[in-house]
Formats: sequence, structure tokens, C-alpha cells
Amino acid sequence: MPKPVQIVLKQDINKLGRSGDLVEVAPGYARNYLIPQGLGVRATAGILKQVERRQEKERQRLIEEKQQAQSRKTALETIGRFVIRKQEGENEAIFGTVTAADVATAIQEATNQEIDRRGINLPDINKLGFYKTEIKLHPEVTAVVEVQVAPL
Repeated sequence: MPKPVQIVLKQDINKLGRSGDLVEVAPGYARNYLIPQGLGVRATAGILKQVERRQEKERQRLIEEKQQAQSRKTALETIGRFVIRKQEGENEAIFGTVTAADVATAIQEATNQEIDRRGINLPDINKLGFYKTEIKLHPEVTAVVEVQVAPL
């Protein structure tokens, strides 16, 4: 059985790895497919150093992104409550419902922070009142704010 060869991938390859990953593959796969197609290069000391530097930069970028999300969370939770005005019907019912886009718009108007509406987790809102809403700012950072639905 031939000894596996270390290859650094130049592109994402299904079931093998992502761009910049160091993978071990069969020598024939590397020699006949990965290297000629430009999908990977043999791992040498110089290339391994480049991969390390790239991974360190990526790690620093992810840490900075998380810190920015933490500061946005602090800002949102400091404000705490956002008001959304809807037309009122009988028994404090509202016409239509409050959507994630409504919440994102209210936050942007109050703070000038753009929030992705897909990260907003809303309960069903059909009446006037106060509702807790979770906003996912980062995979590891979630802010909880209160939404007040008030009459026009």
C-alpha cells in the first residue's frame, strides 16, 4: 500500500476539504488528478508556513467579527425596547402581523445598525403588547430585546 501524500488544497473539494486545508490523499489521486487540475499543491515547508499564516489571519478575523457582534449586542440590549406601530382592531388585535422585516426596520431607524431579518426569531404577534425577541448577530452571539407593538 503506497504511503499517503500531503496536499494543500487550492479550492474547496466535496468530501475532501476546503481551500487552504492540508489533507492526506493517495499518491495516484494527487499525481493524476489534484495537481494537474490545479486543485492542490504538494505540501512543502514554505507552503505549510503560508497555510499557517492564512489560518492565523482567518482566526483573527473571526475573533474580530465576534467582538463586533458582542458590541452590537450590548448596544441593542442597552436600548432594550423598540416600538412598532400597527393599526388596531377590536380587543387589542392588530391588522396583519409583525414580521421580522418590521423589527429590522424599527432597529435600523433607532440605531442605524442594519440587522439581517433572517436572524430575528419572533413569536407570533397578533395583538398589542410587549414581546421578547431574539436576534442572532453571530453564530455564538444572540441579543434579546423587547418589541412593543403600539397602536398608530
